Amino acid sequence: MDREDIEDIIAVILGGGRGERLYPLTKDRAKPAVPIAGKFRLVDIPVSNCIHADIDRIFVLTQFNSTSLNRHIVQTYRFDAFSRGYVQILAAQQTIESADWYQGTADAVRQNLRRFLDIGSKYVLVLSGDQLYKMDYQKMLQNHIDNDAEITVAVLPVERDQVKEFGILKTEPDGRIIEFKEKPQDGEEISNMEIKEDVFEHHGVKPKGRSHVASMGIYIFNSDILEDAIGEKMDFGKHIIPDEIGKRRIYAHYFDGYWRDVGTIRSFYEANLELTKIVPPFDFYDEHSLIYTRPRFLPGSKINSCMVESSILCEGSILTESIIKNSVIGVRSIINSGAVIENSVIMGADQYDRVKDQCSGATLIGIGRGSMIRNAIIDKNARIGCNVRIVNEQGLINFDSDKYSIREGVVVIHKDATIPDNTVI
Repeated sequence: MDREDIEDIIAVILGGGRGERLYPLTKDRAKPAVPIAGKFRLVDIPVSNCIHADIDRIFVLTQFNSTSLNRHIVQTYRFDAFSRGYVQILAAQQTIESADWYQGTADAVRQNLRRFLDIGSKYVLVLSGDQLYKMDYQKMLQNHIDNDAEITVAVLPVERDQVKEFGILKTEPDGRIIEFKEKPQDGEEISNMEIKEDVFEHHGVKPKGRSHVASMGIYIFNSDILEDAIGEKMDFGKHIIPDEIGKRRIYAHYFDGYWRDVGTIRSFYEANLELTKIVPPFDFYDEHSLIYTRPRFLPGSKINSCMVESSILCEGSILTESIIKNSVIGVRSIINSGAVIENSVIMGADQYDRVKDQCSGATLIGIGRGSMIRNAIIDKNARIGCNVRIVNEQGLINFDSDKYSIREGVVVIHKDATIPDNTVI
């Protein structure tokens, strides 16, 4: 691939709407700003993938609670004076062309389309802001160019019993997409969408019992057809791709690495806990494909007589005489003596309590003495008192209050919430 081709692409990261499936983590922040793995933000994943692919003109589209996202982007991604690179947030705004908020993924791109086309790039890479994966976008672009494609869709091999959860594509042996079904339920319909084993192997993928391919929500469009392809449609996956099949040259880019949609509380929770495994499915430790985030210049974590098992401990934390198992402990976490934390995500804090706060007798940021936290997510700056039990005592599936929510059995303590001493949740 010519250097000119790589330099002729821009990336657009879709930040999503209200992020209702990730509520309450999106109560006070945009979806791409949700912390993950203790010290990163969801937006760091696609941005880092772009940087590794030498794609340095990146737009993030969002409309809800974008303050913390904007602050993170500004403090993290600063390209040097000799680079034309940037990461720019485009929030929904009233213009002469439109007074409406984004009505869908395609509408978000349409409302900013003139800005993208004025750049003059040949290709537009469209990405999701709530996925955990590493992909070489250069390979996808090379595939797009080799196929003389107008649209390329990244696809993931899935097993038959997973088909009902995804948008499923059927391709010719050369990768050209000929059919799309959104979450097919009918058995015959599912069978008709099967991909033969030799087609998988032709694209360098071993079937391993997988029989279908699912859209990953990652697309490359030729810029000269983007405006016409979007038209008045509202969503890429539900409307544009199905409508354009048969009209344009649309090809699949087969991907066989780790990929996780973290758009729900349960999937977000499980993706974090998977990182605590001895050999995690997603590798934050690969020096050749690092995930970048904001440098905080915090001191190393201090561990005082604790038992820690299969957990991630981020910088600036102080843990004292506590038991931590299969958990992610975020930056600046304070965990006091006698606390037990199991299978949980502690997001940490944006700051430490001041000396005068520590002397006031008030509940402090962090986990209080003797508290038990199991199967939970504790959002940033939460104040958990002493002898608190956060264990979903009643076995609730879904529940909301002003201080905590329960989603699919996972207790989520809201950002900045205070849970008084001796509370049982």
